[in-house]
Amino acid sequence: MRLVVNGKEINFTKDLTITELFGEQKVKMPEMVSVELNGEILKRSGFERTVLKEGDNAEFLYFMGGGSGTK
Repeated sequence: MRLVVNGKEINFTKDLTITELFGEQKVKMPEMVSVELNGEILKRSGFERTVLKEGDNAEFLYFMGGGSGTK
C-alpha cells in the first residue's frame, strides 16, 4: 500500500491504522501529535480505528509551546 506521510511517499506491506502508522514511523510521544488525513484533522479517539487506504495523505502535526510573549 502506498501512502504519503509528511510529504514523502512510503510503501507498506499491510493495511495500517493511524496508531500503527505511528509505530511504523517511530513517532516519539504520539500523544502530542495531531493528524491531518487527506486535508481533514482527525479526532484522537479515531486513531485506533481509522484504517488508511491506498494513496492516503497523512500529515503529522507537532505543536510546540514556547517563547516569552514579550519583547
